Amino acid sequence: MKNRTLKNKLVAKFYHKNIPVLCVAVFGALVAGSLNLILSWIVQQLIDTASGGLNALPLNILAWISGGFVLLCIVAFLLDYISQPRFIERAMRQYKDLAFQKLTEKSISSFRDESTATYLSALTNDAASIESDYLAQQLSLISKTVTFVGALGLMLWYSPLMTLIAAGITILPFIASLLTGNKMENAERRVSDQNRNFTSALGDCLSGFAVVKSFKAEKEIFRLFAANNRALEGEKFSRRRIKTIVGMIGAVTGILAQLGVFLVGAYLVLSGYGLTPGVVIMFVNLMNFMIQPIAELPGLLASRKAALGLIDKLAAALEKNPTPAGNTEISRLASGIRLENVSFGYDEDKIVLHDISVAFESGKAYAVVGGSGSGKSTLLNLLMAASLNYDGKILFDDTELQNIAPETLYELLSVIQQNVFVFNASIKDNVTMFRSFPQGEIDQAIAHAHLSGLLAECGENYLCGENGNGLSGGEKQRISIARSLLKKSSVLLADEVTAALDAQTAYQVSSDILDLSGITRIVVTHTLEENLLRRYDGIVVLKNGHIVETGSFDELMARKEYFYALFTVAQ
Repeated sequence: MKNRTLKNKLVAKFYHKNIPVLCVAVFGALVAGSLNLILSWIVQQLIDTASGGLNALPLNILAWISGGFVLLCIVAFLLDYISQPRFIERAMRQYKDLAFQKLTEKSISSFRDESTATYLSALTNDAASIESDYLAQQLSLISKTVTFVGALGLMLWYSPLMTLIAAGITILPFIASLLTGNKMENAERRVSDQNRNFTSALGDCLSGFAVVKSFKAEKEIFRLFAANNRALEGEKFSRRRIKTIVGMIGAVTGILAQLGVFLVGAYLVLSGYGLTPGVVIMFVNLMNFMIQPIAELPGLLASRKAALGLIDKLAAALEKNPTPAGNTEISRLASGIRLENVSFGYDEDKIVLHDISVAFESGKAYAVVGGSGSGKSTLLNLLMAASLNYDGKILFDDTELQNIAPETLYELLSVIQQNVFVFNASIKDNVTMFRSFPQGEIDQAIAHAHLSGLLAECGENYLCGENGNGLSGGEKQRISIARSLLKKSSVLLADEVTAALDAQTAYQVSSDILDLSGITRIVVTHTLEENLLRRYDGIVVLKNGHIVETGSFDELMARKEYFYALFTVAQ
């Protein structure tokens, strides 16, 4: 039911504040549909006038009518120029805006297990199909409907007998197209699925470019790319072939139907049934306006249904993994964070953390250390609610994490990760995350994060490049620290933030984090630097998913247990 509701909301966005423009576009489509009928009538009158028909209009009057017809064509074209592009632009913009807004409402835990390729494909390739097969075609359907109804009425006016014969012949292209048109929806869905796979594979190839080059795996990666490209283009080939078959059958049967009407009409003229050559030509012309909509209708409806299927597919993805329904709000962390007997595994048969119990007091700094695979990053992920299917309790000021409203939690927490994401925007925009803050607060955050020198050198509006490729690793980490300071979060979680930095930069960034005051800092680190470790209020030592030791640096060294061994080996 939720999926259906969201789908309806997405469709409704096509028309939100867009009805006036749509009305103009519809009127233009009505006029455009009428032009074909008027042209057929003018041609009939001209032929009958040229052949000396008794009831034909004089040539001078037809000349004036033809001039008026040309002006009407110009009006129709202007209406289409003014309205249709604007309607489609606004409709698609609002549709994609709503979809992206719903996407941003997902929590970290909801989005963690999803594929970004699904949304990349939905908002690019699928959106293009929706634009062409749903929005643009609905105006075409209106025009074709007007032409069809008008052609049928005009034919009945001139000759009910010929109309009956034409209607009988028209059944042939209708049946032919009906048998083939319904295959379009499945073909469109297969193309959408392959677009998603192709986008995902392409993203992996580009993201891992350095790894590919360093391992000389160009040929292997090319085969991976080529396989996905072949699958995508194969499905698109099948879709085009189905469209071609539908069009070909419609065209062939349409030609046969027109020839049939022409032959019958010629026979009736020669047999003295009161038809004129102009009327026969008009019937042949009008037959095209009857056959074309009927022949194309199943394909158009199938394409429209396929486009709605793509909207339904996006709605299903957006409704997948619903955000937890916690509603308790916490403005600041007062006492601290406490974990009680917490166990967690990404798979049921593979537990990563075992019976974790630890407390982090508000305003203090803690280091989380341990060997590779000991569960350090997993512990931090749980604190930021990246996964909620844990056993035990995670308490923020005695409030269970799962009961905290997601928006409140994200206000409470800031996260600095090893790979800081930086937008291709100015340094200021990356610090503020495109939000508005008093300039004094921005300057203060930049100063405390030691970004003042970079701004003085490059300027506030310096573009950082795609994913910050114009900055060093340390500069990106300082941008992340400045973000946290400007946000004024109570808790800062840092996950291996110095792993990819040189020793000097790593020391400076770690020192910058420890210099922060009034913030609870939980830092996962592999760097066992004595001068830094002594500055932490507590050190949590993990081994194989268990907490084996806690205490200050001096306390842990005095015990000469696991931490002592880790520290000694690292020197």
